[in-house]
Amino acid sequence: MPDQTPVALWRAFVPRWSFAPLSGEGAARFGGRWNPVGAPTIYAARELSTAWAEYNQGFVQHPALIVRLELSDATLADLTDPEALAEYGADASIHDCEWRQIVDAGAKPLTYALRERLLDQGIDGVVYPSFMSKGGTCVALWRWNNSDGPRLEIIDPEGRLPKSAASWI
Repeated sequence: MPDQTPVALWRAFVPRWSFAPLSGEGAARFGGRWNPVGAPTIYAARELSTAWAEYNQGFVQHPALIVRLELSDATLADLTDPEALAEYGADASIHDCEWRQIVDAGAKPLTYALRERLLDQGIDGVVYPSFMSKGGTCVALWRWNNSDGPRLEIIDPEGRLPKSAASWI
């Protein structure tokens, strides 16, 4: 059952894509921990500090655009809960999955296999512990803003985000 209470999320991303903050195309281009190449996915965090840490991955502090999102009517698998992990046939070791090395070796990471099973069960995304911000939590969202799925809105009360890529040309 989807959670009816809106959830506040934070997303940090490359400013060049400020006109399309809900596209998920960056993740689709390069793949991610919870999505293979070609599968649009929104990666966000429940805490602002976690969004910043995840964006920079602990390395060079790159310029970023940080936005607040509001997610509603989503069914998320909370993989921070050991009981939920067990229910979905996984354990805490999935959070340490070296997904990039596995993909580069031509294999399928456990996170992708779990994603497929969850999608088949009608799950829209996962909540998982941040790798870069201990104690922080992240969300990977696979479905949003379709007629029959969860709603994801960007909070931009003054309309400051650009509506097209024209500002970057």
